[in-house]
Amino acid sequence: MGNKLYVGNLPFSVTDESLREMFTQVGQVESAKVITDRVTGRSKGFGFVEMSTGQEAADAIAKFNGVDWAGRSLAVNEARPMAPREGGGGGRRYGGGDRGGGRQRW
Repeated sequence: MGNKLYVGNLPFSVTDESLREMFTQVGQVESAKVITDRVTGRSKGFGFVEMSTGQEAADAIAKFNGVDWAGRSLAVNEARPMAPREGGGGGRRYGGGDRGGGRQRW
């Protein structure tokens, strides 16, 4: 088992620090991050916690998965690697490429 955990269904009031404090009950927390919206800065309701060892991560899943926190039932499991994103690149869609102009040539 890996050391990185996904924590879902978080109350929107949870901060990185409060997430860290909760998980220190089962071991040493290497990092704790609540994911926020880039524009508003508001929590998206999930985050990631990295524990020191795989055993501590397993203990955290056993202790916190399904636990109620401020009226929300937490979902805690091993984090999966992020899937590659599709698309990207520029082209004409966002102002790149040839803008034309002048006379059309057929």
